[in-house]
Amino acid sequence: MTSVLLPLCERNPEPMALFSVSQTAFLLAFLSLRTYQSEGLSEPLPWAPESLKVSVNTTCQCLHLQWTVHNLAHHQEFRMVFQIEISRIKTSNVIWVENYTTTVKWNQVLHWSWESKLPLECAKHFIRMRSAVDAAKTPGPRVWSSWSSWEEADVQNSLGQDPLFIFPKDKLVEEGSNVTICYVSKSHQNNISCYLEGVRMQGEQLDPNVSVFNLNHVAFIRETGTNIYCKPGQGDGIKGTVLFVSKVLQEPKDFSCETQDFMTLNCTWDPGSDTGLLKQLSQSYTLFESFSGKKTLCKPKSWCLWQVAPESQDMYNFTLTAENYLRKRSVHLLFNLTHRVHPMAPFNILFKNVSATSATMTWKVHSIGKYYTLLCQVELYGEGKVTQHNVSVKVDGAHLFSGLEPDTEYLAQVRCANGDYFWKWSEWTHQNFTTAEAAPSEAPDVWRNVKTVQGRCVVTLFWKPLSKPQAHGKILFYNIVIEYLDRTSVSEVLSIPAPASGTELPLNQCSSQIRITASNSVGTSPASVLVVSREPGNEEVEEERVKGTEDGFPLSWNPQPRHVTGYLVEWCEQPRDPPCDLQWKNLGPNVTSTVVSSDAFRPGVRYNFRIYGISTERVPYLLARKTGYSQELAPSDNPQVVMTNLTSHSFTLSWKNYSTESQTSFIQGYHVYLKSKAGRCHSGSEKAVLSDDVVCCKYKIDNPEQKTFVVENLQPESFYEFLVTPYTSVGEGPHDAFAKVTTPDEYSPTLIRILLPTVFCILLIMITCYLKSQWMKEKCYPDIPDPYKSSVLSLIKSKENPHLTIMNIKDCVPDSIEVLNKQEGTRKSLTETESTKPTYLYLLPTEKRYSSPGPCICFENFTYNQAASDSASCGHVPVPPKAPPSQLGLLTSPENLLKALEKNYMNSLGEIPAGETSLNYVSQLASPMSGDMSNLPTNPPEPALCSEYKMQMAIPLGLASPPSSGSSSLSSITLLDEGEHYH
Repeated sequence: MTSVLLPLCERNPEPMALFSVSQTAFLLAFLSLRTYQSEGLSEPLPWAPESLKVSVNTTCQCLHLQWTVHNLAHHQEFRMVFQIEISRIKTSNVIWVENYTTTVKWNQVLHWSWESKLPLECAKHFIRMRSAVDAAKTPGPRVWSSWSSWEEADVQNSLGQDPLFIFPKDKLVEEGSNVTICYVSKSHQNNISCYLEGVRMQGEQLDPNVSVFNLNHVAFIRETGTNIYCKPGQGDGIKGTVLFVSKVLQEPKDFSCETQDFMTLNCTWDPGSDTGLLKQLSQSYTLFESFSGKKTLCKPKSWCLWQVAPESQDMYNFTLTAENYLRKRSVHLLFNLTHRVHPMAPFNILFKNVSATSATMTWKVHSIGKYYTLLCQVELYGEGKVTQHNVSVKVDGAHLFSGLEPDTEYLAQVRCANGDYFWKWSEWTHQNFTTAEAAPSEAPDVWRNVKTVQGRCVVTLFWKPLSKPQAHGKILFYNIVIEYLDRTSVSEVLSIPAPASGTELPLNQCSSQIRITASNSVGTSPASVLVVSREPGNEEVEEERVKGTEDGFPLSWNPQPRHVTGYLVEWCEQPRDPPCDLQWKNLGPNVTSTVVSSDAFRPGVRYNFRIYGISTERVPYLLARKTGYSQELAPSDNPQVVMTNLTSHSFTLSWKNYSTESQTSFIQGYHVYLKSKAGRCHSGSEKAVLSDDVVCCKYKIDNPEQKTFVVENLQPESFYEFLVTPYTSVGEGPHDAFAKVTTPDEYSPTLIRILLPTVFCILLIMITCYLKSQWMKEKCYPDIPDPYKSSVLSLIKSKENPHLTIMNIKDCVPDSIEVLNKQEGTRKSLTETESTKPTYLYLLPTEKRYSSPGPCICFENFTYNQAASDSASCGHVPVPPKAPPSQLGLLTSPENLLKALEKNYMNSLGEIPAGETSLNYVSQLASPMSGDMSNLPTNPPEPALCSEYKMQMAIPLGLASPPSSGSSSLSSITLLDEGEHYH
């Protein structure tokens, strides 16, 4: 050490002397302190803490300690360390040890606080402390004073007399923190249950009367707090508390300050989530500027205004502090005021000199000082496009827009920023304007449809509305000029008001030229020219099929060798509706293919396309026809089939009303399914298994235009089922219900052909007889027959003997009359005592007045001919002289005549009173002999003369009977001659 200091002293004696004195003083103080410390190992430090007092703050659950240090001189001041111990329940249970370092002065009262995690009401606490001089810069061990006596902090003695308490009361904590809850029971019950929002909590017991529950990472549930309650197993003494959980205070985000006029600063930030609860205030914000030392409380939570100092202060250093009951957070911002200029939005936008293609825009800005220049950005929106321009201004701004579209609405907007130090753009200020109209620039797109109605040419014109860039204004009407090619000096002019898109023109002659123009308020468009020719064009063009894709229908055609000005494709977007919505597409002369697409195309709809070539004379002619589907679908229905010509071995199916044009795909043919019990398939068919595992026979028809089919090789009296379904490239029609048919037997057709005419004839005869029944009755069987009125005999007149008519009674020779006795009641006739044999009246011929060429018989019956009776005339019938009685010339047989006479006689006999006798003819040629009919002579005498029977009457039995005879009951009477009448 000395050897080191000597050379130094030689070089500079005065500094070295000062260093030697200081070193000596430090060594003496150090030696004295070491000596004191060695002595202090056996004696306590004289500056021990005294007058220790402990107070309890249950609101914050804190212990406040207060003490003093004596034996300090008035001028003495030491930095001391106080070691504090805290015990719970008993002094040996130390739960907290902390060293508190501070500077101690004479007569100073020291303070220290400790916050307990466990509510202080839940257990006793004991506190003591000791002190030592802070010798951190001094080597060696620290010397402590003796411990102070234990101070007790017991809150349970002041709780009251309630049997149950829960702590803490209405505590406020942050979300995610840990909380300790306890209950204190004075009823010595061990079956107390505690619940957090209805969920039972599990805790630990500190002593017989206290249990503790630790809640970790508590969550925010509601602004009104979280409910905690405890209840004993017996009784109704429920106690509870509310735990207020606040969201964590967030640091302000996006803190920024700017000015618009160099007079105020507008500071803004994002406060984040609000930490306020129902009973607690939310966070507050304070703005502090360090250069000026000013501070302001910001009432809004997201912005604050700061007045710029009148003196020229360019730099600002702000501190924004967010604070609530639990914590605080701060952010800082340093900036230059001239670099934070945010201009106000421009105003008073005007448009001048607006034409169809240009306009001038002017605006004004708020001044930020005569030394500052603003950069303004101008944008123009129109027709789906945006144009942008930058303009430098100080007070007023202007910009010329050119190249605009006529009759178009535009949107112009402008915003500005500091041109020297760009910070932010101002808000947009916008204004609309519309350019003036101009004459239409394009001719209308026109097409036509030509047809002949009653020999007159009718042209239907169609045109598409001009687009907005083409119309250059609102179209008011369409002009149509018709020029007849055969008469060039004759023309017709029509005006069709908009928004019409077509019209129908009946032309005087087909050869004509039609010009169409569109007009608005400014002018007229160029003309579209169509030529209608007498020649129909090449209409016999074969139709080709085309397959649609997702992009549309690809169409192509052959280029034309002759000159064409273009091509046109025509189609209907709604082919199934009556107004088919005709569409067309014009193409150039060098184009031979195109793709037709439309949002109106639907799957399963057939679209037809016609391709025309436009000649140099503007005459369209048909080049090609295409048809197809955008997407083919399987047929949704089957044809309606009619069965005819049913026989025992075949029947015919027909579906002629089935249209193949309106189907959902191209019909390639038909399948005919036939089901039978036998299940046998003949030639021309194949077996097929349907979806329901039914086996049937399938016939295939390859021609879609064939709509009839004959099913043959069937069995008589058999049951069949059939179904006709179309098939396409994407599938066939549905297999819905089969139709049923039963074949007849083999002989039924023959019987039907015989029976039907027979039944028809019988019915016709019956109807005729029914309608002519009265006429038949009068002619054939009247109620009172009159032979003279009958027309039957007229059919059998003999041409050789025209005088032969009907038979007269006088031409017949009656043999005998059988007189029958009829009893009535108890009356007895004269013959009752006689034999039961019938009595006969014999009719014998007389020879008087026989002057005719031959013998004859006169038989007159007034019952049949009243006129004959009145005139007393008889008819004469020549009879051969030798003829027997049975061979007399009668028109009818005696049996038939007797039957007719008997019937009429019996009818009249009913009018005779009871008991009288009726007459019955037995034979007209009976022998004139009395006796039984069996005893009559077989060969009666031949009549030589005419017998005349004038009248047949009912003769009483007394008059007609002969004298009684024992051998026979038969009596005879001879008829009187003519003129001899019985009265």
